[in-house]
Amino acid sequence: MIYTEQDLVRIAKRENNPKRNYLVVNRLQGKHIPVAPREAFDMFRALADRVRGFLCADPCRGGMPLRQRTGRAQVGEEEASLLVIGFAETATAIGAAVAAELGADYVQTTRELVPDAEYLYFSEEHSHATEQKLVKNDMDMVVGTIDRILFVEDEVTTGKTILNIIAILKKQYSKDIKFSVASILNGMDQAALDIYQDNGIELFWLVKTEHAAYPEIAASYKGDGVYVDCRNSAAVEHTSVKEIRVLDKIKPMNTRRIVKAASYQQYCASLFQEVASQLDLSGVQKILVLGTEEYMYPALYTAAKLEMQGKSVWFHATTRSPIAVSAEQDYPFHTRYELISLYDSRRSIYVYDLQKYDIVVIMTDAQGEMREGICSLLQALKCSGNERIVFVFS
Repeated sequence: MIYTEQDLVRIAKRENNPKRNYLVVNRLQGKHIPVAPREAFDMFRALADRVRGFLCADPCRGGMPLRQRTGRAQVGEEEASLLVIGFAETATAIGAAVAAELGADYVQTTRELVPDAEYLYFSEEHSHATEQKLVKNDMDMVVGTIDRILFVEDEVTTGKTILNIIAILKKQYSKDIKFSVASILNGMDQAALDIYQDNGIELFWLVKTEHAAYPEIAASYKGDGVYVDCRNSAAVEHTSVKEIRVLDKIKPMNTRRIVKAASYQQYCASLFQEVASQLDLSGVQKILVLGTEEYMYPALYTAAKLEMQGKSVWFHATTRSPIAVSAEQDYPFHTRYELISLYDSRRSIYVYDLQKYDIVVIMTDAQGEMREGICSLLQALKCSGNERIVFVFS
């Protein structure tokens, strides 16, 4: 499928970010803007197809044949493999989907704490939350078997973040690893493209963007939308809330640690079956499945399966990104709900343009005390007319 900039790109106004006043928002990505799951997966598959053509090329042309056999090595076994790294928080679902399409190993970067982990740290220069990290323990285990690392992003603008992590990996590990980058959008200028070419780093994208006009577009918006602060919410009354806890029935998989993409899909399938077995969807047509921050792919997978049952399903996720909202009709966001993170009660997060649904299914891998975060999210959903809410803790 061929995509254009008009198909995907919406320009939003960053809040209080002097490094860059605009945010490029992909309307089909399923992060900030609600999306039909099939549209998100179609786009992710199209990106994987771009990469597949190169990886399946004749090795003498620089390609790497994809593994053909059905079995796969376990982490640490001696077999050369492709490792896909998806960037938190916006590209975690894209990365997992691309890894699944390519039959690769997968890990995401993270800003969360991972039990018993050591980290490789790097920076994301234009982000509101600059610190990123990759679990070093797992990289130590598999680096001897990795032939190529494919970084997956929603958007590459300058390429500096990925160059930062490549430099760290080269310094940390002596093995000669090839590097490639796949992104839905690529806004790199010619100088940045030349740096990648000179370093032998392949780039793949669906849409090439030109950022010159974006700052002016963002500055033209008034930012006069509706801002709703839900952080001081108490328990919400008159709302039907159900909890589904799957930890006792399904062994969790955490993509902040390296996983086999095929095994991760099996986990997501089991998770969906368990959730579906406990959901009463009789009389339900319009459904929202909401992911939380970095936890996107299992929720999007569940949303896609529900959509296949003939339901009208939408997916998006909470986010750390503080985006201005505006009343202009052509602006991508009109209402912002400020929440308390389920992962850290000291952190503010956001969700945009909630609508009224027959049922809302919230899926999260947050652990520990979440009362304040849950109350703030329930308040936001209630403000937008939602009364039937299900929390899935995995």
